[in-house]
Amino acid sequence: MATSPSSASTSPIGLPDTGRRTADVLAYKLVGPRRASVFMTPVRAALEAGSHAAAVEVNRARAGEGFSAQMYGLRSKILEVDAWARDAGRRVVEVHPEVSFARLADSPLPDGKRTWAGVHHRRRLLADAGVEIADDLGEAGRQAAVDDVLDAGAAAWTAARVAEGTATPLPDPPVVYSDGWPTAIWV
Repeated sequence: MATSPSSASTSPIGLPDTGRRTADVLAYKLVGPRRASVFMTPVRAALEAGSHAAAVEVNRARAGEGFSAQMYGLRSKILEVDAWARDAGRRVVEVHPEVSFARLADSPLPDGKRTWAGVHHRRRLLADAGVEIADDLGEAGRQAAVDDVLDAGAAAWTAARVAEGTATPLPDPPVVYSDGWPTAIWV
């Protein structure tokens, strides 16, 4: 583990050349009924394509599957994070909130994060792990969605584990694609 300060990102970092990222496949399995929250990351060349149709064609050729217009719509942000991570001057790791919650609970969570039961279960898991979310978040609390606040808490929990040296990567060891980035979802 690096001892320099870390940043955490919920965007994929490390883009495959072919096939699915191992990190995405393992996360998909780990979150069980919450698997819809895990998106399979398209190959780099698909994210760099000029249209959704071209991107799907590239991804089908290199990964054997297409991907949604929603994922293609996120491509500029994914590529922005990809570039930022390389220039950040510190260690940057990828986290996935549902993976963090599944690890906190030692099993996949049964309820969605937008349900009453799901919100309370996640808040209790965070509190038990020492991440207290205040009842009053001021202006941020008037603008932020509840599930986004909970996801931020899960990312903070994982980032603290990375800083302490207790986090583990999915997969272990991380996979390195041609972009040279050690690709894993940390938890």
